[in-house]
Amino acid sequence: MKKVLILLCFSLVSFGYGQKKELRSANKFIEKGEYASALDVLESVSDLLQTSDDKTKARSMFLYGMIYTNTEDFDKAVESFQTAKDIGGSNPLLDAEIAKLENAIITSAIGDQENENFISSAKKLYGAYRINPENNQLYLYYAASSSVNAKDYDQALIYYQMLIDINYEGIETKYYITEIASGNEIEVGSESEFNLLKRSNDYSDPREENTESKYPEIIKNMALIYNTLGEKDKALDAIKTAREANPEDVGLIITTANIYFELGDKEAFRSSMSEAIEKDPSNPVLYYNLGVVSADLGEKDAAIEYYKKSIELDPNNEDSYLNMVAVILEGETSIVDEMNSLGTSRSDNIRYDELKKLREDLYLRCVPILNDLVNLNQNIEAIRTLMNIYGTLGNNEGYMKMKNLRDQLDQ
Repeated sequence: MKKVLILLCFSLVSFGYGQKKELRSANKFIEKGEYASALDVLESVSDLLQTSDDKTKARSMFLYGMIYTNTEDFDKAVESFQTAKDIGGSNPLLDAEIAKLENAIITSAIGDQENENFISSAKKLYGAYRINPENNQLYLYYAASSSVNAKDYDQALIYYQMLIDINYEGIETKYYITEIASGNEIEVGSESEFNLLKRSNDYSDPREENTESKYPEIIKNMALIYNTLGEKDKALDAIKTAREANPEDVGLIITTANIYFELGDKEAFRSSMSEAIEKDPSNPVLYYNLGVVSADLGEKDAAIEYYKKSIELDPNNEDSYLNMVAVILEGETSIVDEMNSLGTSRSDNIRYDELKKLREDLYLRCVPILNDLVNLNQNIEAIRTLMNIYGTLGNNEGYMKMKNLRDQLDQ
C-alpha cells in the first residue's frame, strides 16, 4: 500500500513538472514570434492545466493572452488576461501585457474606423472597455457611437443603456496655461504636466475647465435611435425620464426640442426652445434654431428677429446673416410672379412700378446685412449675392467692387 502511494505522488509531481516544461516551451515560441507553435504547445497540455495549481493556471492564461494579443484575437486575449488576473492577481508583468493589449485594440479599432468598418471597431472598443470597466468607460461610449455609425442600432442601444446603468457622464478636466513669451494659451495634456508648468516662470494664468456631461447626448442618441426605428413613444419616454432626473439641464431641454423637430412637431420644438432660452438667454444657438423653425412655419418677421438676436450674441455666426437674407428674399418670388403676369395697360404699368419698388426695397434691406458679413469674413456667398443685387439695382460701383473681391478670392 505504501508503495502505491509513493508511485502516485511521483506521478503527480511528474505531471506538474511536465506542465511547467511545456509552459517554458510555449514562452520560448512566443519570444520568437512563433505564436501558432506556442498555441499548439499549450493546447497539448490543456486538459492537465485544468487540474493544475493556481500559479500554473494563471501562468498558462497569461501566455494565452500574449498569443491572442499578437494574433489580434482580442476577445480571447481579454478573457485570458482576465482569467489570469482573477486566479493569480495583478503583477507588473501582467499589467504591462494588459496595457499592450489595450493599446493594440485601440490602434486596430482606429484603423477599422478609418476604413469605415464600424461594426468591427465597436466590438474592439467594447473589448477595451472590458479590460478595465472602471477606468475605460470612454471606450464603451465610443463603442456605442461606432455602432450608430454602422447603423447597428440594437447594439448601440445596449451600449448606451450600459452607460446609463453605470451613471456615465464623461466629464473631463481640461488644463490650460499661458506662455508668457508668446502670450498664447495652450492646452496641457495631463494634470501632472500642468502642475509642473505652474511652477515655471515661463507660464502664467493657469486654469482648469470641465467638459460638459455626455449624459444629455446619450439620451438624445437613444431617443433618435428609437425614432429611427419607428418607436416614437420610447423616444419621448427616454427624454422624459432624463428630464425628470435633471429638470434644469438645458442640454436635455435642447435635446427634447431636437427630438420634436425630428418628429416633425415644430410647435413643440419651438416651445422647448423657448423654455431653453428662459434658462440660457445668452445662448446664440438657441435663437438661431428658433429662427430656422420660425422661417419653416412661415413666420418671417419672428425669424428675422431671432436671427438678429443670434448675431447680437455671436457676431461671427455667418449662417444667421445668410438665413436672415434668405428669409427677406423669400418675398421676391411672389413679387416677380406678379410682375410677369401683368399686361401693358396703364394700370398694369403702374402696378409694375410699384412691384419693382417693393423688390428694390427687399434688396436694399439685404445690402447692409450682407456687407456686414463681407466685412466680417469676406464670405463668398455674401459677395456673390451682393454682386447680383448691385447688378439688378444698377449700382455699377458696388457691382465692380464685389466682382473684384470675388476674383481675388478665386485666385
